[in-house]
Amino acid sequence: ESLVRTFTPFYFLVEPLDVLAVRGTAVIMNCSAQCETAPRIEWRKDGSFLNLVSDDRRQLLPDGSLLINSVVHSKHNKPDEGYYQCVATVDSLGTIVSRTAKLTVAGK
Repeated sequence: ESLVRTFTPFYFLVEPLDVLAVRGTAVIMNCSAQCETAPRIEWRKDGSFLNLVSDDRRQLLPDGSLLINSVVHSKHNKPDEGYYQCVATVDSLGTIVSRTAKLTVAGK
C-alpha cells in the first residue's frame, strides 16, 4: 500500500469583496470554499473571530457567506465597519484564509 498522500483540492470558490453598505440595510459578504470534506467556515473581523452563534444580527449562511441583516453605524458605535476575512478549515488538511474585504458604511 502506498503511503503517498494524494493532493486533495481545497480552495475558495468565492472570496469576499469590498462593499459599501447603507446603515439599517442588509449586506452579504460572500464566501464559499470547496473540498471533498465540507470545510468549516468562520469569519474574522479586524483580525478577531466573530462569534456568530449567539448573534441576532449576523449569521453564517449555508454556503459560508456572512449575512449582516441590519448594518449598525453611529458616531460612537461602528461595529460592522472594518476588515473581514473568511477562514475555511478542513481538520485533516488545514486552514485557508481569504483575501481581506473592507466593509465601509455610507454616510446619510
